[in-house]
Amino acid sequence: MRTVAIYTRVSTVSQSCSNQEEELREIAARSGWEITAVYSDHAISGAKGRRDRPGLDQMLKDGIRKKFTTVMVSAIDRLGRSMPDLLNTLGELHAAGIDLYLKREAIDSASPVGRAQFQLLALFSEFERSLIRERVMAGLHRARAEGRKLGRPRMPEAKRQAIRASLEAREGSLRQIATLHRVGLGTVQRLASMRTGAGIADALSDQSQTV
Repeated sequence: MRTVAIYTRVSTVSQSCSNQEEELREIAARSGWEITAVYSDHAISGAKGRRDRPGLDQMLKDGIRKKFTTVMVSAIDRLGRSMPDLLNTLGELHAAGIDLYLKREAIDSASPVGRAQFQLLALFSEFERSLIRERVMAGLHRARAEGRKLGRPRMPEAKRQAIRASLEAREGSLRQIATLHRVGLGTVQRLASMRTGAGIADALSDQSQTV
C-alpha cells in the first residue's frame, strides 16, 4: 500500500488548514492510500524559508527517514512562493526518492508522466543553484579585481589597544571586558591569549564563568 504524508499551509491566522487536509484525505481514501502523517504550517507565508516553517522542516526530515513514500499537497504554492525555496524543497524530495502529489496541478510523480515532470522540476532546482553559485563567484572575482577587501573589516588598532590595556589591568572577567568594549567574547579571548599568555587568559575565563 502507498504510504502518504499530507502537507498543508495557510498564510493568515483567520484561515484554516482543515479544508486542504479534508480534500486530500478524501483523495487518499478513494485511492486506497495510507496516511501516515499530517504536517501543517498555520499563519506562515509561503515566502518564508524552511527554517521558519516547522511543519515543512519536519516533513522533509521524515521524508529522508522514509516514513512515507509520497507527499500530498493541494497546490504547489502551498509548498512555497519563493522560487529558490520552492526549488530547494522539490530538490530535497526528489533526492530522498519521495513522490509528490499536487491536486490542483494534477501532478503525481509516481506515474510516468508525473515522474518526468518532477524530474524536470528537480533539474530546474539544480540549474537555479548553479546560477546562484556562478553569480556569487562572479561577484567575488569582480570585487577582487576592483581591489576591494573581502570579509569582516579589521578592528581599529586603538580599540585593540584599549582591550589589551583592560586585560593587562584585569578590569574584570573576559565577559565583562567584552561588554565594556562592545566586542564578542571570542575577540577578547583571542587577544588575552596573545597578550597575557594562557595562564592569565584561563584565570580571567574562569572568572567569567561565575559572573
